[in-house]
Amino acid sequence: MNFTNGTALLAYCEKENISLSEAMLRRETELSECTREEIFERMRVSLGVMRESVRRSQESGLSMLGGFIGGESGALLARLREKGAVSGLSSLASAYAMGVLEVNASMGRIVAAPTAGASGVLPGILVAAEEKYGYSEEELVMALFNAGAVGYLVARNACISGAQGGCQAEVGTASAMGASALCELMGGTPRECLAAAGDAIANILGLVCDPICGLVEAPCQKRNAMGVSNAIICTEIALATGGKTLVPFDEVVEAMYSVGKSIPYQLRETALGGMAAAESVRNRKPACAGCPDGCQKARGWA
Repeated sequence: MNFTNGTALLAYCEKENISLSEAMLRRETELSECTREEIFERMRVSLGVMRESVRRSQESGLSMLGGFIGGESGALLARLREKGAVSGLSSLASAYAMGVLEVNASMGRIVAAPTAGASGVLPGILVAAEEKYGYSEEELVMALFNAGAVGYLVARNACISGAQGGCQAEVGTASAMGASALCELMGGTPRECLAAAGDAIANILGLVCDPICGLVEAPCQKRNAMGVSNAIICTEIALATGGKTLVPFDEVVEAMYSVGKSIPYQLRETALGGMAAAESVRNRKPACAGCPDGCQKARGWA
């Protein structure tokens, strides 16, 4: 059993009367020739790594390679505890998402979902939702299968690389994965999940990839927070409208791919344009500039 696009996935889910997550679990079980239990356990391990990356981000003493970020997640969490959240789940999930980027920047272990540069979105949403709504381990693991289905479809039919398609391909896909996963957790149908995923990509179509000094720190960290908020509101809209959307998921993915190919190379992870070319940071050296590694010499930092 396999599906190559959202239309085929939705048709299968509606025919079998199953969720997106169940369809993806069946696909992985069949194609891998592993048991259902083995595949589920692998995904449960990924959930554990996501939880750990959120937890570790709240520890002090993380040392970022570039030194451009660090402590923002903790500061936001402290404010939430003292003043309360302006936007509930979104604020908490954003803080966690930003923290995971700090773990990544300090060479800690994360789950690339779908990439390291967008690794905070999905764990931010799932861990915050677990705390706020008390979802079970099984529900969260199945939500990851749901997210995996969306990520697989985008990777198959477009791209998930910032170097190929800009940040819309990285954080955009992560936001779509988070929107669909959260939608299913909140009782959404497969149609509503794909609508939420499509809207999440459409909302940030054209977002460029312009990491300062080429490091996955800034503006990546705050874009992960944005991806969280985008995912949550897209979930709310999909649930409220029954998945009503003018442009279906597959066409959104196609549009994203087309836009990505038209983005100038300076704005596709080369650190030659956008925020990376801003006057205040254009010639700034990262904290790791004294490292003897070849990447530092190639960039003229060492």
